[in-house]
Amino acid sequence: MISLPFPPASLSGHNTGHWGGKSPVIAKHREWACTAAQAENIGIPQTGDILLAVRFMPPDNRGDRLNFPNRMKPYFDGIAEGLGVNDKRFVPYYIYDEPAKPGEVQVTVLPVAVLPRALRSFEGLAA
Repeated sequence: MISLPFPPASLSGHNTGHWGGKSPVIAKHREWACTAAQAENIGIPQTGDILLAVRFMPPDNRGDRLNFPNRMKPYFDGIAEGLGVNDKRFVPYYIYDEPAKPGEVQVTVLPVAVLPRALRSFEGLAA
């Protein structure tokens, strides 16, 4: 499992600030994700889709959880770089937990073939 800081609102696609101000923030989050993915040493098949089970634990209730996935692009790019794959193979699945300080995102990387089993492993989703 890859654990990362909760992505700030500045990573939202609707944040229309100048790209020069946003670029260092994007680069920092992408690098964190790349380093974390490499540290996990995850075995990835050469072909096929890759499931990303993404668990959001926001720091508070202020965010709009429909926008949380939109903030994940730098993380997805970094994970793809760390795993040596194209991010078009990613099939994200989102889980929204209650807020918990300081906020965190947990990403579990799995082959899509295990999706039914993965869904049963999350609390409250047992078949």
